[in-house]
Amino acid sequence: MTEDHPDHPTRRALIASAAAGGLAISAGPAAAQRCPETPPPRVKGPPVWLDLDQQELDDAYDQSVYAFNMRNISERIAVRTKTALEVLGPPERVAYGPTEIEKVDIYRTKRANAPIMIFIHGGAWRGGRSANFALYAEVFVKAGAHCVIVDYNNALETNGDLFPMVDQCRRAVVWVYRNAASFGGNPGEIYLSGRSSGAHMGGCVLITEWEKQGLPRDILKGAALSSGMYDLKAVRLSKRSNYVKFTDEMEDALSAQRHLDKIHTPLVLAHGTLETPEFQRQTREFAAALAAAGKPVQLIVAKGYNHPEMGETFGNPYGIMGRAALQMMKLTTA
Repeated sequence: MTEDHPDHPTRRALIASAAAGGLAISAGPAAAQRCPETPPPRVKGPPVWLDLDQQELDDAYDQSVYAFNMRNISERIAVRTKTALEVLGPPERVAYGPTEIEKVDIYRTKRANAPIMIFIHGGAWRGGRSANFALYAEVFVKAGAHCVIVDYNNALETNGDLFPMVDQCRRAVVWVYRNAASFGGNPGEIYLSGRSSGAHMGGCVLITEWEKQGLPRDILKGAALSSGMYDLKAVRLSKRSNYVKFTDEMEDALSAQRHLDKIHTPLVLAHGTLETPEFQRQTREFAAALAAAGKPVQLIVAKGYNHPEMGETFGNPYGIMGRAALQMMKLTTA
């Protein structure tokens, strides 16, 4: 089901859509908006991907070209994160692996045997730390769920290799499942969320063959991913290849859309209409592929939101992604 309006469907609609694996076609065209809206005139080069030349493709994977207010939103998030930490207190920081970065931040709710939301942050694969996203935890803690935010290396620290980053996110999920009871969580109610490159990581987590580790196939009961990348072919052709050392193996293995048979988790996917054309396409085509494969998926098209604005809505129980995630978990702030 596609929702092409600023708010969300009801919980009933969400559950029905997940059960049916349905997807409708969006009523209106994408409305990606560049900054400035009218770029300086230039001679268009030969197409590199679809009808995009190299500069257009590079711009389509550069959020600053389409989001004039990125710095403002970063400032807001920093202030709101500080406020959230004052309310929640510092998280319990626990290791899921041997290196210093391999830790999760656990924000506990007061509810016993509570559901768990695991959040994977974004940052273009080259930035961000778990400590920067405490504001997202407050939404879930107050609704009666534990929130676990994963820390993992970035591509600059892995010499351009995405495989170790995906492995870290997968191991973090395993740790949460095996240790949920230690912080009052229910291992049978674990959910996943992520945005941007964190949504890409989330997609890779979803195609993990958990059975090979002696774990339940449905270890994750649902996932809410915003503005992600689910096939790396176009990304590999963009300027992101300057710091990610793409290979044929990486492109194939870490493109969730190519491994739909391994996905056993109901999905909520979202993008804003003011995001770059590629981030809109990535989400739209992944949702369509899932629906065609009979997988439970809901697509939310949020009018008037750009990329960082979509991310910010995770930190609001009445925002696009905050509301969608709570509905997915059958939680409410009321």
